[in-house]
Amino acid sequence: MSANLSALFYLISGILFILALRGLSSPETSRQGNYFGIAGMAIAIIVTFLSIGSFSSGFIYVLIFLLVGGSIGAFIAFRIPMTAMPELVAGFHSLVGLAAVFVAISAFLKPEAFNLGIVGNIKLASLIEMSLGAAIGAITFSGSIIAFLKLRGIMSGAPITFKGQHIINLVLGLAIIFLIYYLCLSQSSNLFWSIILISFLVGVLLIIPIGGADMPVVISMLNSYSGWAAAGIGFTLENTALIITGALVGSSGAILSYIMCKGMNRSFFNVILGGWGATDQTSSSETKEQKPVKNGNADDAAFLMKNASSVIIVPGYGMAVAQAQHALREMVDALKKNGVKVSYAIHPVAGRMPGHMNVLLAEANVPYDEVFELEEINNDFANCDVAYVIGANDVTNPVAKSDPQSPIYGMPVLDVEKSKSVLFVKRSLSPGYAGIDNDLFYRDNTLMLFADAKKMTEEIVKSL
Repeated sequence: MSANLSALFYLISGILFILALRGLSSPETSRQGNYFGIAGMAIAIIVTFLSIGSFSSGFIYVLIFLLVGGSIGAFIAFRIPMTAMPELVAGFHSLVGLAAVFVAISAFLKPEAFNLGIVGNIKLASLIEMSLGAAIGAITFSGSIIAFLKLRGIMSGAPITFKGQHIINLVLGLAIIFLIYYLCLSQSSNLFWSIILISFLVGVLLIIPIGGADMPVVISMLNSYSGWAAAGIGFTLENTALIITGALVGSSGAILSYIMCKGMNRSFFNVILGGWGATDQTSSSETKEQKPVKNGNADDAAFLMKNASSVIIVPGYGMAVAQAQHALREMVDALKKNGVKVSYAIHPVAGRMPGHMNVLLAEANVPYDEVFELEEINNDFANCDVAYVIGANDVTNPVAKSDPQSPIYGMPVLDVEKSKSVLFVKRSLSPGYAGIDNDLFYRDNTLMLFADAKKMTEEIVKSL
């Protein structure tokens, strides 16, 4: 395929990726956005495939790896539950970063294969591009692995901090810049490998001090890093599709991270610099054993909701774990038959990932006009008869507004406690992902429903 024709198809692919991002901005057009993204990626892969030149042994290797990688990706996509989507995204980000590192290593060791010069005399611009791509890719890889381990529960979600941590991060960051500068002068392989190793270390040190409450922002930030790594390697390979796609992912991830930080009242620079100024995952409220709670059952919940004029449902990660969205839809239909007005309140980061709850509710065919974001519905809680919290925790915790020592202090939360009655479905009084106790459990207007979210909701449906 000619260079001009390849450039044209890469441009079409880039346009489709832009349309995909536009479609994914709304639940109503997200399916269409996915189709645009699939079409754009298919075109990019086919064009790259045809650009190899001849059906040589290299072509066969590309085909084999394409089939192996595609099969693994398809298998994981079919098997993965929605509850594991946040760690899946973190895991895939790590692979993008690692791919960037491998391409940079290949280009450095065999520059003539990429028309970048020869070993010891690589083009200056190409050397800078591959160094930056390798550094950002290595940071993305190791940082994403730490995020995966935290989200999966293999590693504690609490911040891991030590004295002088941020000074070390600063020194290592400056060291990478100086090493890239001297690499451009000497083209020493030892300097190149040092850049990669230090970058791997920086990725770990940037993510370990970030606590569970901020992990959704970290996922978005790592998404941005993976995009910039891909764009850097795109320049090295002179691949238009990689440059366009990497720039789109990098910029959209950065914008999303900023929006999420603003929505959670977090400092954007604090997060991207590795939790600068992060507080410990402790709260001044740690006496839950001494506080009384009101226990309820399905009949109590059904009675309260059946006699209410308005009910607001707050879904969370527990609903996703129990796969309770379909039972929830049945409960809402039963309430509507009794003339009860029902709405859904979604926190921006409910479920540890933006849009997580929206997708689950869409699976149960919940009408889009009944689903509201935090800023749209928060004032309605004061006039609400019953708030049904199903598996949410940190996003409803009032200490975010009252306890300056709390790691979620300042984060906007749903004003559930202002409802006349709160029905809180949870397996136990265990803390949420941020690792702190929820003061809402002990409020006078809260009735705790200790059970699996799906089972409790199904019992309420029977009672209704």
